[in-house]
Amino acid sequence: MKATLTQVRSYERSVQLLMVNQFTINLGFYMLMPYLAAHLSGTLGLAGWLVGLVLGVRNFSQQGMFLVGGALADRFGYKPLIVAGCVLRTAGFATLGLVESLPALLAASAATGLAGALFNPAVRAYLAADAGERRVEAFALFNIFYQAGILLGPLVGMVLTGVDFQVTCLVSAGIFAVLSVVQIRSLPPRRADDGAAPGREGHERVLAQWRGIVANRPFLLFSVAMIGSYVLSFQVYLALPLEVRRLGGEGEFGTAAVALLFAVSGLSTIVGQTRVTAWCKARMAPGRALGWGLVLMGVAFLPLLVATALPVPDGGPGRWLLATVPPALAAFLLALGTMIAYPFEMDTIVRLSGERLVATHYGLYNTICGVGITLGNLLTGAALDAAREAGMPAVPWIVLLALGLACAAALFGLHRTGRLAPVVPEPRPAAA
Repeated sequence: MKATLTQVRSYERSVQLLMVNQFTINLGFYMLMPYLAAHLSGTLGLAGWLVGLVLGVRNFSQQGMFLVGGALADRFGYKPLIVAGCVLRTAGFATLGLVESLPALLAASAATGLAGALFNPAVRAYLAADAGERRVEAFALFNIFYQAGILLGPLVGMVLTGVDFQVTCLVSAGIFAVLSVVQIRSLPPRRADDGAAPGREGHERVLAQWRGIVANRPFLLFSVAMIGSYVLSFQVYLALPLEVRRLGGEGEFGTAAVALLFAVSGLSTIVGQTRVTAWCKARMAPGRALGWGLVLMGVAFLPLLVATALPVPDGGPGRWLLATVPPALAAFLLALGTMIAYPFEMDTIVRLSGERLVATHYGLYNTICGVGITLGNLLTGAALDAAREAGMPAVPWIVLLALGLACAAALFGLHRTGRLAPVVPEPRPAAA
């Protein structure tokens, strides 16, 4: 940890602040969101479909607006969008704890999603710009802070929600309010150095820029190939907990076993990310690192596949081991695959953008992967249900393994054909 902090201090102050900001953003978000569904269905007594609607509005408003948030960041500068997102999330989280009517809950949920769409592309583009040639290492450190917030947030939220969910909402909103003030005072202004500043041509220029991004075939192929990594990594929140509870039950043991999954995923990233990135960067090209990361994420489901061939004990230690060891090993391998791929993934987006309109590229990338996650989770959930009803529990794990290998093959192919190579920015026209 000391070496990690030393490495963080070697970057500019803006990069350091962005990393701490991301930890705080995830802390505030994950202390609230895991407990929102229980609050809506329990305290407020909403029907299941209404709970799904409130949560779905948040996800839709974030995924659907990523491209707009990225374009605004490129046009008006990164800092205003980061601050605006934090201010909006302050209002949204406070409202979630104070209102009970469905229209107000939907508005608050939409606001929290839009907030993420505003600051996420801007943060990543800002980090890429100020980290310069050390982008890969910077994104590795960024992932450590990111995962630390995910790990600590639910623990803090559990304590606060034990008092009252309203307290959780107000504390989370307070965190984002403080974060807004800190960024207004301390985060230096940063605008994209690519001629994306406002001009007289207005929306026509923005539409022309979007058309250019959509015409960037290597970027789109890369985005589609990387959907699998997000579908696979999300199974820590979907398929793995469902498998744990199927074997371990819904009681205290099942809850503890699910918590173990998140602990394994988060702690392994915090401890190993910088070492894994340094090892990969010294031995392989970015495209190969991405491919091997996807291979490992697919192979992560092998322990669960093997476990389906074992007899399920009626109870006792044997049942507990079967409910915890294969899912925990899968969670570790998913985290390791993500550790390998993530820094190179973020760097590849910058390179494929030609270092122009970087935030807009991040925005479109997030939208493509977000749509893929939604569809992938629907299919995964349906496959889990169908496989159990048919008595073939191995089928979902085979499908997820195949998805990882197929996406890895696509990335290796893009690398071999040179489509992941850096794009040389076009020369800018001289000023009149």
